[in-house]
Amino acid sequence: MSQDYTDDEKIYSSEQSFHLAGIVPVDGQPLDFDCPWHDCLMPIAQNLLAVERAVLECATAGCETIWIVCPPKMQPLIKHRIGEMVEDPVWIGRKFDVYPSESRKPVPIFYVETHPRDQKRKESIVWSIIYGGKVAKKICSQLSKWIMPDKFYVAFPYGVFPSQKIREWRSSISKPGNFILTTPEGNSVIDNEFIGFAFDADEVSRFSMMFYKKATGRFDPSAPFVDGYPEVMLPLEDRYSGRFFELKDIFSQLDLTRDTMWVEMEWFYDISNWESYCKYLGSEERKKMKRPKSDMLKYRTWNKVG
Repeated sequence: MSQDYTDDEKIYSSEQSFHLAGIVPVDGQPLDFDCPWHDCLMPIAQNLLAVERAVLECATAGCETIWIVCPPKMQPLIKHRIGEMVEDPVWIGRKFDVYPSESRKPVPIFYVETHPRDQKRKESIVWSIIYGGKVAKKICSQLSKWIMPDKFYVAFPYGVFPSQKIREWRSSISKPGNFILTTPEGNSVIDNEFIGFAFDADEVSRFSMMFYKKATGRFDPSAPFVDGYPEVMLPLEDRYSGRFFELKDIFSQLDLTRDTMWVEMEWFYDISNWESYCKYLGSEERKKMKRPKSDMLKYRTWNKVG
């Protein structure tokens, strides 16, 4: 029996036609490191930075594109370090193929600058995730509906855990529904932890609406309007509260009625502040974090056409 589909509907029948897009949220309120460089550039191992680990996590999860949402001033430095692509770890080591170099699968990396109207008004990790998803959907839809993201995987630079372990769940991640990693204590992004998770692409609009409803602006919405316009401004400390939103403020509302897979990591360290960063550096697990020996993270750029 045949089934009719509308022109705007994207149909996928296998993992190969499923677009999993990775988001690395970098832009947000500064942490307490107070270094001349961005907080995501803190080293977590010899020659391995926090943002590089997040990019590797996205590639390990099976992302076909990676979108790094970062401040405009730090974008050149981050791009100089990471480049414009990363090798898929599953396809880089196929030594028994006839031509192993041709079996490699580069994953393109795109750098997204927060919209100028949102800078200093919505700059938070939460908005970076939402805005990265909105930009990815808009750009891909302008090319073709067949390459629009079906799902987003979010990897945070400010959490360290054995993300290479998620390789065995690649096929599960590239399916509709939620995929949520948890700490050994059972905490997740819902509990404000910087640990990876994935959600369906159609959830981006709902998260965006929640953000706008919860965040304050410049004016007091409860004050009476004059000629249809607000005139009473909020105190400075109460304006643009979205800058200080935490992960749980939005993502605690994940639609758990959808198919949801929970996976516990064997260890996890939060490195979003100096004390917890020092705790990680003094741990035994720190010795397990190493930069890949292969050229998986080697700086590369896409050659221009012609």
